[in-house]
Amino acid sequence: MAKHPSGRRRSVELGIDVPILIVTAILLIFGLLMVYSASWDYSFLLYGSATRIFSRQLFFMLIGVACAVVLVFVDYHYYRRLAVPAMLFSILLLCGVLFVNEIRNGAVRTLWGGSVQPSELAKLVTIIYLSVWLYAKREQLGQIGFGLVPLAAILGVVGGLIFIQPDLSAVLTIFIMGGTLFFLGGGDIRQIGFLILVALLFGWIIVVLNSTGSERVASYLAGIKDPSHASYHVQRSFEAFVKGGWFGMGIGNAQTKLTGLPVPPTDSVFAVVGEETGIFGAVILIGMYIVLLWRGLGIARRAPDGLGALLAAGLCLWLAMEAFINMAVMLNILPFAGNALPFISAGGSNLMVSMAAVGILLNISRLSEKKKEEDRSTFSAFINLRRRDRRRRVSRARRPAGNSGS
Repeated sequence: MAKHPSGRRRSVELGIDVPILIVTAILLIFGLLMVYSASWDYSFLLYGSATRIFSRQLFFMLIGVACAVVLVFVDYHYYRRLAVPAMLFSILLLCGVLFVNEIRNGAVRTLWGGSVQPSELAKLVTIIYLSVWLYAKREQLGQIGFGLVPLAAILGVVGGLIFIQPDLSAVLTIFIMGGTLFFLGGGDIRQIGFLILVALLFGWIIVVLNSTGSERVASYLAGIKDPSHASYHVQRSFEAFVKGGWFGMGIGNAQTKLTGLPVPPTDSVFAVVGEETGIFGAVILIGMYIVLLWRGLGIARRAPDGLGALLAAGLCLWLAMEAFINMAVMLNILPFAGNALPFISAGGSNLMVSMAAVGILLNISRLSEKKKEEDRSTFSAFINLRRRDRRRRVSRARRPAGNSGS
């Protein structure tokens, strides 16, 4: 019994949010298993090595874990000074992608031989930048010149550079997160309504003018009417889930990944999960992301200030949204998008920014618990001081009576 308080105190000092740590660890381990299972044939055909993709994923996972550990101990208030340089660096990388001209899957998205995907970094940096900006301007957001106009400029620059690549799913993610943070930060409801209308109009224009977008929407609508008319990608995903049934074929035993399922280690990894672990495993995976979202929103609610609340809410909503979009696409609930499944899909950039998000969440949780512990200590010290003073007054009041009795 005596050891329990000290152990609790150590966990508070370290800022350990046990559910988030457990869920993240499970997702990382399960992700490695699924990347190896989904990639060995694809990796051999692409690189001549069955373990090339898995080895890279393991390497980036170790870097991501190290990054998260460091960020746990970096006070999130430091991002107020880092936000502008980080945003400028992210914009520079997005511009660099256009000049380097590395073509992958029909798009210009990567640097340094595919090792870095700047659009993934841009998502994280945009959430940090908007959180810092919204918190700093929270008293002025009702004025359109301090609210909607700067927000539109930020999202327009970042989203525009990503759109040129093109990476429509990343543009969608950044716009949704920008609008969500503006709402959570206290943006004027009329400005939010106007922003939604503009976003819908802009999205419609993209779909009409962009052949990729229009094809994806057409395939999605056809699949809604008749699953047999869905896109080839979605049809193979359906096939994987049907073969998996309730409890799956077992890890490593999926067949669809060998017979035409597009990019099984990345975009289609949820289909591999469905085939190898069944509906049961897929539901458990969905539950993991729900727990991550629940704990993240809890951290936001307990954050020491508005900046911590915006950061925590933005980061956990972003991870949950990425997961939902990826899984929904594989089931034709949404039009096709290239969002990765956080912690599961193969890809160093997405894995590292996801781990960075977890590190920042744990830092906010750590500072929240530390502040609560300090508040408790201050209250206890105050109570003890009052008791001590009361004992002194009582002893002084009794002293003359004792002297007269002698």
